[in-house]
Amino acid sequence: MIHQYRMGGYNIVLDTCSGSIHSVDEVAYDIISMYPENSREDIVKSILEKYVHRDDVTEDDVMSCIDDIEFLKAEGKLYTPDTFAEAAGTFKERSKDVIKALCLHVAHTCNLNCSYCFASQGKYHGQRALMSLETGKRALDFLIENSGDRTNLEVDFFGGEPLMNWQVVKDLVAYGREQEKIHDKHFRFTLTTNGVLLNDEVQEFVNKEMSNVVLSLDGRKEINDQTRVDYAGVGSYDRIVPKFQKLVKARGGKNYYMRGTFTHRNPDFTNDVFHIADLGFTELSMEPVVCDPSDPSALTEADLPILKEQYEILAKEMIKRDREGRGFTFYHYMIDLTGGPCIYKRISGCGSGTEYMAVTPWGDLYPCHQFVGDPKYLLGDIWKGVTNTAVRDEFKHCNAYARKECQDCWAKLYCSGGCAANSYHATGNITGVYEYGCELFKKRMECAIMIKVAENQELAAKGIEVPIELGSTCNACADGEACE
Repeated sequence: MIHQYRMGGYNIVLDTCSGSIHSVDEVAYDIISMYPENSREDIVKSILEKYVHRDDVTEDDVMSCIDDIEFLKAEGKLYTPDTFAEAAGTFKERSKDVIKALCLHVAHTCNLNCSYCFASQGKYHGQRALMSLETGKRALDFLIENSGDRTNLEVDFFGGEPLMNWQVVKDLVAYGREQEKIHDKHFRFTLTTNGVLLNDEVQEFVNKEMSNVVLSLDGRKEINDQTRVDYAGVGSYDRIVPKFQKLVKARGGKNYYMRGTFTHRNPDFTNDVFHIADLGFTELSMEPVVCDPSDPSALTEADLPILKEQYEILAKEMIKRDREGRGFTFYHYMIDLTGGPCIYKRISGCGSGTEYMAVTPWGDLYPCHQFVGDPKYLLGDIWKGVTNTAVRDEFKHCNAYARKECQDCWAKLYCSGGCAANSYHATGNITGVYEYGCELFKKRMECAIMIKVAENQELAAKGIEVPIELGSTCNACADGEACE
């Protein structure tokens, strides 16, 4: 299967199953589109008729291009057959129920009252609560006990707003560091915060102990302060931006990213991305809101063409700014086309409900934070472990090949079947298809690939050749080895 599109002045051809990407001239682009269903004679006739006014397009040129296409096909870089279906689901089966990451809901409460909050202002449609130190310790013990041979373990301090339970966060990090030495493990801690409670003490600790920190900002002051407000209705922008700037500067290059949400109120979200970049931040994310269609924040069908155009604007501006020496990273355009994840990981998806779970303040286990509070998806708890094995098995088989609608989609090896939570909330089934999200994802992938093509063209001009192809077929997991 191939996918062809034009963007940014490039004619791009993606071979879905090999991951090979080709930037070609317009003639080759047309020939490739005709090749599978047409004879050489028909292709030559059609191309010569279309380009009759071009002296540089001859029969020999067309035949030579067809020869090149057939060579690439033989090399497995064009029209590559899909041989991955049999591997679907096997990666998670081989994992032996190893868990590598937990999302610790240390606070089911928040000091902001964001109108679009999927978690109902942090309390997840339930009662407000803070995780006790004892529950948190047991969660870390549970992760260690179920981590198998894996050394690196990930813990995200989440909410609500985790800084509302700050002492417990600090104490859990200290406990985790103690357990590292005992069990030969390494914790990579992440903190997700709205920034309201940031101060010098928090900053110092976060920059010392957190491998990553996620900072919530929706962009321009007028946009951010429409939705990200406290219970008095006062916007958060002026309180948090200086704190974020100070923290990131002091972080000294350690990982962070600014995470925003765009809604129906700002389909021109690129202006918010550029605003955040102009504030001095270089690691950015701006996510489409997912909420009830009746919510005023909900994205509409009328927004879709605007959003697709915005993603292209963003991609072109990123290329421009990078050339000017003021580039930034956009989370949804982070794509490794020179290796990247192995094919098994590409197929298997994010790992929610299997390798990754969310823990409530009471110690209940859910597939991820977006399922918290739904009794159907209660997996168990941190004391008894996963007792609802049927749900875990359901997630084991949630992959790029679990949806018949996805079989002929060129992007399936990039999305891995998409977000199970979004599918569930849109269709009532974790293997349903959230079509709106699919449309946005495919546009983002086209943009991300175009950026990589532009980068490769510039490298090629300097005599540096970088092949672009799918991730490896590493067999470490098949051999019982732990991978990262």
